[in-house]
Amino acid sequence: MNLSMKNVLIIHGTEGYPEENWFPWIKKQLEEFGYKVSVPQFPTPNNQMPEHWFAALKPYEGDFNEETILIGHSCGGAFLLRVLEKINTKVKAAVFVAASAGVKPIKYYEVDRPFIEQPFNWEKIRNSAKHFFVFHSEDDPFICLGNGEKIALELNVDLIKLKDAGHFNAKAGYTTFELLLEKLRPIL
Repeated sequence: MNLSMKNVLIIHGTEGYPEENWFPWIKKQLEEFGYKVSVPQFPTPNNQMPEHWFAALKPYEGDFNEETILIGHSCGGAFLLRVLEKINTKVKAAVFVAASAGVKPIKYYEVDRPFIEQPFNWEKIRNSAKHFFVFHSEDDPFICLGNGEKIALELNVDLIKLKDAGHFNAKAGYTTFELLLEKLRPIL
């Protein structure tokens, strides 16, 4: 394995899939920077449990290294917190977009609950990535702003708070995500 292989893994959320929202766009942008970008399909809504998601993640974990960027959207952000608790490699960056961390209201709380009901090991999470980026919208209809605030606070980073970005999905107009690319550019 090439230890310096630059790679990105994007984790979709509940009822999500690899070709939705801004995922294809950011994949193309990051590939132009020489990254290998994977957007796996995770089991959802059936079998949406951490153990099933870890099983879907297994083929990609061997690629994690100091050049890896992990991006989680919605419940994928909650799963990313769980991934950071477990990995033994310090990755380059972890990006949370409209991520769930257990702060209610969460519209589909019962679906996300297996990922968020146990307390997070924030110290381990903080030590598992060099850079953190946390995006949340004030008007997210699914996962309240308090989740982004909590993640940013626990990770000791500024919350990138937007107005009118909804759930950062296609319905909210997010088929591209210029701000994400802009924030990542200095570390690419």
